[in-house]
Order: sequence, then structure tokens, then C-alpha cells
Amino acid sequence: MNINAIIVEDEAISRDILRNYIKKYCPNVTVIGEAGDIEEGYKLIQEHNPDLVFLDVEMPYGNAFDLLEKIEDRTFETIFVTAYDHYAIEALNNQASYYLLKPISIDDLIVAVNHVTQIKEKETQLENTVLTPKEVKSGKITIPTQDGFEVIDVNDIFYCKADDNYTEIYLENTKKLVSKTLKYIEETLKEYSFARIHKSYLVNVNAVVKYKKGKGGSVVLSNGKELSISSTKKANLLSYFK
Repeated sequence: MNINAIIVEDEAISRDILRNYIKKYCPNVTVIGEAGDIEEGYKLIQEHNPDLVFLDVEMPYGNAFDLLEKIEDRTFETIFVTAYDHYAIEALNNQASYYLLKPISIDDLIVAVNHVTQIKEKETQLENTVLTPKEVKSGKITIPTQDGFEVIDVNDIFYCKADDNYTEIYLENTKKLVSKTLKYIEETLKEYSFARIHKSYLVNVNAVVKYKKGKGGSVVLSNGKELSISSTKKANLLSYFK
């Protein structure tokens, strides 16, 4: 799949190196524009609507996160490129698809581009199609209560939301608060069609009726609830669909 990309990086030498690496080692990526600061980068993104943006963090007149906040409906994937590893958490919270440290490793660049390519290919396949989960499983789980336990049909769960060391389990007309972490619930439901789409959300894939592109994308469930997807979790979700 061909990927149109923009490089936003204030150092000309770094832009040259990245552009040359992309041309030589990532033949499916075409660099259609370059910018030296966030204002130029914003204009290029608005003009070209790229599939991918290589984004340095530290730049004149602001930083990468200032740029991303200016873009309300983000349809491109983001690969952060920076010399400072302390930005990793903030980058992930801004739904980066990948995070590269300078000096750029060619192997890491190839992995990052392949990751983005897989996401974009799956999105293209799913556009204008009905989402059909690959596999439907049925079963029941038990959740603890003050006086014992309650049996829940897995198919009745729409999604689960993290609440510190607790988890909120959302059903059709009610929610259950369980004194277990979301990670524990995820492990409990691993035999069923549940996907971790965000650090805070575990979603029943069979309840998904629509996928929407955006900053990291989002899913709409059959009960009308829309949930954000972290870019790092997007590929995992899309793998559930044909």
C-alpha cells in the first residue's frame, strides 16, 4: 500500500537523513511535504491530508503536542522522532503509532512504517463495509458480589472501563463495579472476542457496529456508545475483523 507522508522537523540535516532513509528503505512511502516548525506543519497537513506524519517533538514556536492539539479530526498516523526518550509516555497518550529515537535506527524505521502500513491497509479494507467479527464465542463469567457472586452472559457485555483498581462492566441497561483491575478482566475474557482498544477500555468486538477514523480512531457500539481507540491498540482491534 502506498503511503503519503509529511516530515515535520526543524533541523534540515535530520530531515535530509530521514527523507533519504525513507526513500531507500521504505519504498511504499512517498514524502509529499516537509516543514521546519509547527505552523508550517499544520498548513501542510491541512493542504495535503497525509496518511502519515513524521513528527519531531521539540521545534520552534511550540512542540509536536501543540500541533496535534490544533487538529480536531486527525485521520493520519503519527510517528514521533526525537532525541529525548522522556517524551514517550506523552507521545503514547497523544496516540502515536510509533516512537523513534534519534539517531534513527533503520530497522526501527522499517518496523514503524510496516506497523502504520498494516493499520492503513486494514482501514481501507473496512471502509464502506459492514464490520464482521472473525469469530463469535458465547459463554458466561462470574463476578464477585458482597454476598456471593453473579453470573453474567459474556454476550451481554458491551465494554469494560478501568477505574483505578476497579472495573466498570457495562451491560444493556446497567453497569457492574467489580473490585478487579481491567487487566484481570481482560485475562478473564481472553477466550472470548474482547479487544483492548485503550488503556481504559476493553470492548466486546461483537458489539462493534462502526469504525471511525480520527486522532486514533473510535468505535461505535450497538448501544450507541462511542469509544476512543489508542493508536497503539488500533492494529489489535482491526485484526478481529475480516
